[in-house]
Amino acid sequence: MTKSITRDPIYRRRRFDAEIIELCVRWYITYRLSYRDLVAMMAERGISVSHTTIPRWVIRYVPEFEKRWNRFARPVNTSWRVDETYIKVRGKWNFLYRAVDKHGKTVDFLLCPDRGIAAAQAFFRKALSTCLPRWPRKITLDGHRQSHLALRYLRREDPKWKFVQVRCSQYLNNLIEQDHRAIKRRCISMGGFKSFRSAAITLAGIELAHRIRKRQFSLGRGRWRNFGSLKQIWDRALA
Repeated sequence: MTKSITRDPIYRRRRFDAEIIELCVRWYITYRLSYRDLVAMMAERGISVSHTTIPRWVIRYVPEFEKRWNRFARPVNTSWRVDETYIKVRGKWNFLYRAVDKHGKTVDFLLCPDRGIAAAQAFFRKALSTCLPRWPRKITLDGHRQSHLALRYLRREDPKWKFVQVRCSQYLNNLIEQDHRAIKRRCISMGGFKSFRSAAITLAGIELAHRIRKRQFSLGRGRWRNFGSLKQIWDRALA
């Protein structure tokens, strides 16, 4: 009697195998490849995929992949470097708030249509929720006034923000500015985003691949290289 093949529920009613979907999404967020590049690469494997299908896979599966990877996330340091960079969405500049710790490990990120006080507050709340129960000890900012005001107003919401040391140092923030480059390089090759939602989800995937590259996940005892190829590491995290 043959046993039925168990399939991950997120791939039910999908025409393509889970391995093909994961491969296309993983390669797209990890390497500087276009959708048509992936179509050509799949064609060499004898698989016919439309260039409009792959972006739907990215939108559908990146949030799920991120959720599963985050089960293995390592805690970051409590000294943060915060900055924002420009991302073009539908021909207009939007702002990607990002934070890394003093060792260069990604703390969190958030895409916002502007960089006002409300946007900065939303980012700090999101970053804090990611790191709880650990609170940041120090936050280093650039000279952007709205970010400083956002932290000042957050003290009214939770008194614990009063114990966070806020610094302004261009020298210390060189770390986050250098870290922007990996994200910007991948975005430039895309030629911009068509919608805010697709931009936010795709950037989440790019940030996930960047965190994997920086080895911010613990998949068990042993050194990272002992876990095998990147595909084997992904299979282990998504299982």
